[in-house]
This record gives sequence, structure tokens and C-alpha cells, in this order.
Amino acid sequence: MSAATYPDYPFTPRRFEVRPGIGMSFLDEGPRDGEVVVMVHGNPSWSYYWRKLVSGLSGRYRCIVPDHVGMGLSDRPGDEAYDYTLQSRVDDLEALLQHLGVTGPLTLAVHDWGGMIGFGWALARRERVRRLVILNTAAFPLPAAKPMPWQLSLGRDSKLGGFMIRAFNLFARGAAWVGVEKRMPRAVRRAYTAPYDGWTNAISTLRFMQDIPLGEGDRAWPLLAESARALHEYADRPVFIGWGLRDFVFDKHFLDGFIAALPQAEVHAFEDANHYVLEDEAEVLVPAIRDFLDRRST
Repeated sequence: MSAATYPDYPFTPRRFEVRPGIGMSFLDEGPRDGEVVVMVHGNPSWSYYWRKLVSGLSGRYRCIVPDHVGMGLSDRPGDEAYDYTLQSRVDDLEALLQHLGVTGPLTLAVHDWGGMIGFGWALARRERVRRLVILNTAAFPLPAAKPMPWQLSLGRDSKLGGFMIRAFNLFARGAAWVGVEKRMPRAVRRAYTAPYDGWTNAISTLRFMQDIPLGEGDRAWPLLAESARALHEYADRPVFIGWGLRDFVFDKHFLDGFIAALPQAEVHAFEDANHYVLEDEAEVLVPAIRDFLDRRST
């Protein structure tokens, strides 16, 4: 599918070779001399998740939004050509910013896996992160009081679950239904799920789940543990937190973890919003984030 077939996505995605033979799709919207806002999506979404925020900010801000390899409109290499790990995602984000010549200060906006990717990228570049926009995500391990959701264990630890995710696009389809409180229009739901139809197309939705770090033996653990240790160091800069409290994964336990580390954050928590908080509360969140950025201009 082309970008033109997705509702409320009036953008022209760009592409570059993030690794030899592997194309990454990304958005680069807004004035070239505007303050940079980098928006990092998670699993099983793609840059489409950020579309309303891009539309709301790109009149003033330069909005850079990658589709991770295997996601959205980016290429879907097999395991022999690409290592589907958190470290690869961090490296890809840096490669994109280098490609665009973005080496100065920026605002980092993250959702879902975007938190681990974005904060992982920032570990060696904390001075460049001038503001943070945090939406239903994590930058620290699963809180002790939070059980691992069985829906994620199904993909992470079960061969049958993994087969169903790749064969039937189970994760993306399920998230489009249970990840919102306000039912998505059919065309929007299709935009979330269409990139992952078919065994090859769904590879990254499963590999993300299999990379969930729960302990020291997991490959993503060192990056996540270091991000957790450094999180409090962002308490000296502007932070906006938008949170859907009905999220069964990134629930109040995760929200409390961010508030504890970043006590000065401007928090907008919604009792009637779910994981895809920008779908449920775009009418409130987009102007609130725009106002936050305008007030806390770098």
C-alpha cells in the first residue's frame, strides 16, 4: 500500500538506506530551520500513530518520524539480513539523524517500544535532549508489582503464539481493537494493520515481542537497565507525560515510575484512554503538547 491510501496521513514519506540493501521510510515534515521533534513509535504501530501530532506541530516544528525496519513502509529483511534487537533500533535512529544532518538539540517524543529505543539512543547524547514527550511507554524494567501480561508472553515465549502472530497478523489486529477506548474507524484500523499482513510482513511485530527484556540474560537488558539508571537525569528539563490509564501493559505502575524519576513533569492522565492514547485523546493531547513545546521553547 502507498502512503496515499492511509487516512489522515497527508505526508510524503522519504527513504534512505539505513543499512546496506535495507530501506527505512521516515517522515520529515515542517520547516528545515524549526526546532526538531523526533517521534519514535513502538510495536505494532508505525509513523501513522504520530500523524495527528505531526499535523499539529509541523507548521512550526521540524517533525522527524521513522518507521523502524520491518515496520510501516520500511523494508522487511529476514533474520539473515537484519538483527531485530533493541540495539539495532537505537543504531538505526542515530543513522537516520546523521543522514538528515540533525546533530543538535531536539525534543524526543516516545510511545511503547519507542521509549526503550529513544532513551537507549539518548544514553550517549543526553545533553541533546532538551524536552521529552512521554506517552504510554517504558524506560525501565517491568515494575515488581506489575505481572507480565499473558498476551505478550504468548508472542515472547510461545511457538504457537509466534506462529499465530506471523500467520494471522494477530498482534497488530488485536492491538487495533483492544488498544483504544474509542473504536477506530475501519479505515484507520486497516491503516494500523495493513503493513503487517502476511508472514513476511509481520516479522518485526513478533521479533519486538521476543526481544522484551525481563532479566539479565536478555539481549536488550543492558540498554534498558542503563536507561533506568539514567532516567532521573532528565528531571532538570521540561517533560510532558500523556497517559491512557486503561492500558493493560503500560499501566499506572509504569506511569508512577516515570513520575517518581521525573517529579516536575507536566502530567495528563486519562481515565477513559487506552494504549493508543493519541487515538483516544488527540483532540486534547495535540494542542496540549503544542502548547507545552511553545511554552518551553529551547
